[in-house]
Amino acid sequence: MEIANKISIYNRNRKYIYFEKNIKYTPSSKILDVGFTNTISDNGNYIEKNYPYPENITALGVDGKNEFEKQYPNINTILYDGNIFPFPDNSFDIGWSSAVIEHVGNREKQLLFLKELLRTCKTTFLTTPNIGFPVEVHTRTFFLHWLPNRLFEKYLILVGKSWATGDYMHLLSKKNIINLCREAGASKITIHGNRILGLVLDYSIIIEK
Repeated sequence: MEIANKISIYNRNRKYIYFEKNIKYTPSSKILDVGFTNTISDNGNYIEKNYPYPENITALGVDGKNEFEKQYPNINTILYDGNIFPFPDNSFDIGWSSAVIEHVGNREKQLLFLKELLRTCKTTFLTTPNIGFPVEVHTRTFFLHWLPNRLFEKYLILVGKSWATGDYMHLLSKKNIINLCREAGASKITIHGNRILGLVLDYSIIIEK
């Protein structure tokens, strides 16, 4: 597992570098982080750890905020019901959402999620795993996530990973992402594949109204 953790850290670092190179921000840019985690770890809440102006971040989540607020007391932290974002249109210059869209639910919920990002943020940077990568990164399972979902879930239950069943994840392909972004109303979509050993592990996506 140590190798997997090292790959994860390397990949998060390069995604943030891609963000910095491609998203124009200033000391006054307002950032919305959608999907922060209340579990404090070395790998989580990457924007809060690295963005040079954290006081301009608003963090939006669904699963509690007490530990997050202890770690980041200067960040405005808001919980919501996972549907409509509690902000007016164009409230933020930049949206950030790392490895969240695959967890919000089915296609209808993913579409709503993207619409809300486009409604509230002028530009959004998000990431998500590639369903075509031979390892399912959440469960670290080889190939079986390509099976029909009911079969994959039977395996997960069998090996004690039932936490990853149900609506826990709905993985996407590049085609899925493009179709969802277009349907959500994005006028510009940029997708960058982050590769490991020549294969696309996950995607960095920039969308604009």
